[in-house]
Amino acid sequence: MSASEAVRLIPSGGRVLVQGGSATPQTLVKAMTERAGELRDVEVVHLHTEGYAEYAKEEYMDSFRTNAFFIGGNIRKNVQAGFAQYIPIFLSDIPTLFRSGQMPLDVALVQVSPPDKHGYCSLGVSVDIVRAGVDKAKYVIAQVNPQMPRTFGDALINLKQIDALVEVDEPLYEMQLAEPTEEEAAIGRFIAEMIPDGATLQMGIGGIPNAVLDYMHNHKDLGIHTEMFAEGVISLVEKGVINGRKKLLNPGKIVSGFAMGTRRLYDFMDNNPEVVMMDIAYVNDTANIRKNPSVIAINSAIEVDITGQICADSIGSRMFSGVGGQMDFMRGAALSDGGKPITALQSVTHKGVSKITPMLKEGAGVVTTRAHARYVVTEYGVAELFGKNLAQRAKAMIDIAHPDHREELERHAWDRFGKSFGVYSLGGISELV
Repeated sequence: MSASEAVRLIPSGGRVLVQGGSATPQTLVKAMTERAGELRDVEVVHLHTEGYAEYAKEEYMDSFRTNAFFIGGNIRKNVQAGFAQYIPIFLSDIPTLFRSGQMPLDVALVQVSPPDKHGYCSLGVSVDIVRAGVDKAKYVIAQVNPQMPRTFGDALINLKQIDALVEVDEPLYEMQLAEPTEEEAAIGRFIAEMIPDGATLQMGIGGIPNAVLDYMHNHKDLGIHTEMFAEGVISLVEKGVINGRKKLLNPGKIVSGFAMGTRRLYDFMDNNPEVVMMDIAYVNDTANIRKNPSVIAINSAIEVDITGQICADSIGSRMFSGVGGQMDFMRGAALSDGGKPITALQSVTHKGVSKITPMLKEGAGVVTTRAHARYVVTEYGVAELFGKNLAQRAKAMIDIAHPDHREELERHAWDRFGKSFGVYSLGGISELV
């Protein structure tokens, strides 16, 4: 049927789940928004989406209430202006909301590959929270797109489970591979030196993850178990560096919840039995993450204070992204035999403001607590925090801050920790006499 016919399954007062990332079903989302004049009080929930998101604008607030589990760039201004809202939650916990009935779903809007001869379509590049959504929603509306790669694992959905089908033939959203800056390259080199052969990697997209991968070509027997991945891994797979041989859980498989990249990545994933796209409740379960040896979890931050508190979801009280799966993997990596939870960030913003701060901004969200923080890496080095007291942590963090900000950070540390900071920063109490 047409998209306008299909979205008539959406009721006023209902809740709609929209598949996210590169799989965002643009045609269906537009058709839903076009019904704004006849719909009222429809709750729209999703992870970060790409492309069209008019439903989150102020003029549609009577028709649609947006509750995002993660804030993408297409709705960020609307959330910050109060036209849409954010639900703080670990990524691994979202499927439980659907499966438990605490957040019942009326409709799931998804994008799938064409069915095979047995009637099975694939959720393709985005399985994450959507697997639970299609299993529990009263109605599933799918746009069937031949450009969606066919993936395996928890991705398969039978036509019998789909209530309305809309044929489209349109490119998936593409995210270009970011070229690392000089600072990102330095961070990547430091992190690559921390990764042993046989490690299992969790990393996202962007300049720093790409820089890490650039320095990994001489490594051996690496594996992937990650909430998401991008095309930076492809060359290492083709070279045999990433083969998953040392993994204890899903050996030989690239395990992920969703993926974002260009057509090169989507073609790599298509009908590739090496790639297993799984329910995020499985991927991000710390009990599963820790089963693999030497899990290296690489996550980003907006700012980190000198005691190791990590803010990754807001700039002060202004929401920017979300909790996501950072804590799932930070803890899972810490519990893995030989694992290393790593927070990577440039030392300053593009305006020269230090990202290593005496204290987090007022209203900033602590995504990773100081007790969970183990390694923080900037272009100036690695701060190892595990087992260190607050004064020792301050010294380690100041050492990797931008040189222009170290003196000011030291003054704050002296004011906060007194002589005990001097003991650790100068090497001993005798230096203070």
